[in-house]
Amino acid sequence: MKRPAVSIVLPVYNRLPYLRDSVASVLAQTCADWELLIADDGSDEETRAYLRTQVDPRIRVLWLPHLGNPGAVRNAALAEARADHVAFLDSDDYWRPAKLARQLEHLRTSGVRWSHTGYECVGPQGDPLAHRWIPSRGSIFRDIVSMRAHIALPTVMAERALLEEAGGFDAGQVQHGDYELWLRLVLRGELGLLDEPLAVVRNHRDHYTRGGAWALRWKRRLYEKAQSLARDPRDRAAVRTLRARNAGDLMRAEVADGRRAAARQTFVATFAVGWWRPRWWASAALALLRVRRPAAGPSPRAMA
Repeated sequence: MKRPAVSIVLPVYNRLPYLRDSVASVLAQTCADWELLIADDGSDEETRAYLRTQVDPRIRVLWLPHLGNPGAVRNAALAEARADHVAFLDSDDYWRPAKLARQLEHLRTSGVRWSHTGYECVGPQGDPLAHRWIPSRGSIFRDIVSMRAHIALPTVMAERALLEEAGGFDAGQVQHGDYELWLRLVLRGELGLLDEPLAVVRNHRDHYTRGGAWALRWKRRLYEKAQSLARDPRDRAAVRTLRARNAGDLMRAEVADGRRAAARQTFVATFAVGWWRPRWWASAALALLRVRRPAAGPSPRAMA
């Protein structure tokens, strides 16, 4: 069987109204030499019924038990990829028709092993949203770890061999798993840029990720991983600053959530990276002062 030019990895868990747009955008690509690997993470019957209607031989559905782990679901699809290049798409985003053709051409002629494109943002109903697009390229470890580089997952295409060298997604990094992978990719090859808005990212309230202390804990793990990956002393110094800042923010968030023991544990665990920064001490002092006050019951955020 002839290998396709590109394998498309698309994880799915419900979101049927958005999913239809995602699949339609793949079928509308001017480059027809693709395979679409839809990894279904135990969706509801309505979504599964829709997936069973996809009769295009280029589409394969992987029926998985519900994992609730985006990285593990994407890795299941990556394991089935046959093409030399892999593109990523989420079930709530979609592509412009020339996306695959333009990016494949760019990778084949630019000499880079992975790249991203510009993108547009829309709301739940497809209404355009303003967003700040910062083009990024090159060996930009610090820009990736600080998230100054805007590398949206549905804009990325990479050599399958590069993804295999990097080890795929870290299933232990539940939030920011894409940026954790970008760090490992950029250490193996410069990031290429195709500065055209070829993908559309949808903003809505049903995203897998959320904020607060939960998100800060996942950033803490990301920064700890980045510290072990960084090779350049300037990169290591930048990551240490991010870790100290995150530790202070996390202590404040844990106290606000009524998780006093967690705030104390964060203080102890991050002392080595934070003691030298006044901002860390200010956050620690505020958090620990609040810890010493009598509890008045959980905050509204903790009860939500």
